Amino acid sequence: MAANEASPGGPLAPFAGQPIKGPDWFEQAIATPSESAWTESAGARIHYLRWGDRKRPGLLLVHGNGAHAYWWSYIAPFLARDYNVAAMDLSGMGDSDHRPNYSMDLFVEEQLAVARRAGMFDHIEPPVIVAHSFGGFVTILTGALHGDKLAGTVIVDSPVNPPDRPHGPPRREIRPHRIYPTLTEALARFRLAPEQPCDNGYIVDFIARRSLKQVEGGWTWKFDPSIWTHFSIGDTAERLRSTKCRIALFRGEMSVLMPAEVGEYMFSLLGHAAPVVEIPQARHHVMLDQPLAFIAALRALLADWNHSMPTRRV
Repeated sequence: MAANEASPGGPLAPFAGQPIKGPDWFEQAIATPSESAWTESAGARIHYLRWGDRKRPGLLLVHGNGAHAYWWSYIAPFLARDYNVAAMDLSGMGDSDHRPNYSMDLFVEEQLAVARRAGMFDHIEPPVIVAHSFGGFVTILTGALHGDKLAGTVIVDSPVNPPDRPHGPPRREIRPHRIYPTLTEALARFRLAPEQPCDNGYIVDFIARRSLKQVEGGWTWKFDPSIWTHFSIGDTAERLRSTKCRIALFRGEMSVLMPAEVGEYMFSLLGHAAPVVEIPQARHHVMLDQPLAFIAALRALLADWNHSMPTRRV
C-alpha cells in the first residue's frame, strides 16, 4: 500500500517540516543521478526514473497504491551496477497523468510501455519486474498475460488471500484531496497505509515530500483519489497460478497484510516451486523498514536466477 492523508499526528509531525538526514548510504543513494523520462500508454503520459547502462538487462520497479517511483530511489542505485533499472509511476499516481477510469489491464500495458521505452526489450535477456503491494497485483497479471516476454517477477508483500480471509481493494471514501496552506502542515498529515511504525524516518520524510505537489492555495497529494471508483482487481489466485515466467514472493516477517499463512497459501498456488523470501523485522512496507536487507535478498535472488535454470514448469 502507499501514502495517504490522515488526521494530524502522523510520523513526520514531530519534525515540524524539517528535513530528516539519513545515514551515508542513503544520502549517497538518493544523490545518484537518474534520468527522468516519459512514455505514452493508452492516451496517458507515464513518468519513470532510470538508472544504469541501457545495454544491461532490464529491471523494472513498481510501487504500491498511491505511491510513486521515488519509493525506489534509494534502492535502485544498488541494482544499477548490473541492470538497466527503471522505476515507474502508474497512471493516477506520482507524476504520471490521471485518467477518467483505471483498470488492471491499463496498468499492465503501462508496465510494458515503460520497459519498452527504457530499452529493456532490446536486450537479449528479457526484463525482470519487482513490484510492491498493489503494484504486485498488477505484476501478477502481467506475468499471467505476458510472462513469455519476461525473465521473472518478484512480488513484494502483495497478498493473494485464501478464500476464508477477507480481501479486495481498499474501501475508502472518494473525496477530493484537501489543500494544506504549508508544506509543513501537509507533511504532518502524511502516514503509511496500512498504518505502521517505521524506524527509518528519513525514508518516510523523503517519500512524503515527493508525494505532494504545490497548487494554488498550498500543497496537496499527487495521487488521484478516484482511482478505486468502479475498479476490480480480479481473480488474483487464478492469475498467480497462470504465471508464465519465473516468480518469487517476498514478504515482511511482521506484515499484517501478508502473514506467514498467506505466504504458504501463495506457495501452494505456485506448486511449491517458487521461493518465498521473508525479510526479518519488516512490516508491509518492506523497502522502508529493512532497505539493506531487502537489497541483499533481491541481489541474491537475481544472481541465482542468472546462474540457474527454472525448476517450475512455466
